[in-house]
Amino acid sequence: MNNNILKSADLKQTKKRNLILSVLEAAPTALTVEEIAEIASKEMKMNLSTIYRALNALADKNVVIKTLYQDGKTYFEINNHKHRHSLICSMCNKKVNLDVCPLEPIEENLAQKTGYTITGHNLEIYGICPECMKHMPPEDNDN
Repeated sequence: MNNNILKSADLKQTKKRNLILSVLEAAPTALTVEEIAEIASKEMKMNLSTIYRALNALADKNVVIKTLYQDGKTYFEINNHKHRHSLICSMCNKKVNLDVCPLEPIEENLAQKTGYTITGHNLEIYGICPECMKHMPPEDNDN
């Protein structure tokens, strides 16, 4: 599959790019460069700079999605060209993908009013997960 992805993006096929794509494809959520490096190191040693260059090339060709989270870290995930909605814990960065799209009626309304063809959107909602709430002092845990 990676062969087709790289070929259709007009990118050179390399073992390192293939490995990075395999790591991202197997991941249930978006990963940081450090997380990708840790997982990939089990198969091949790569410098962080190599991973950054490869990911930026893949992001430039829309093969991967590059997102800056509230924690200041950049996360990467395979761009499967399906929109997803996420609930992200602002403390531990746990990410839960939502099964429903609350924006479809808004999209339809916007398309109707503006004449735009809506091609996609992103929705990230931040909160504190139940596990992190357990570790908060009681006075901060009034939610």
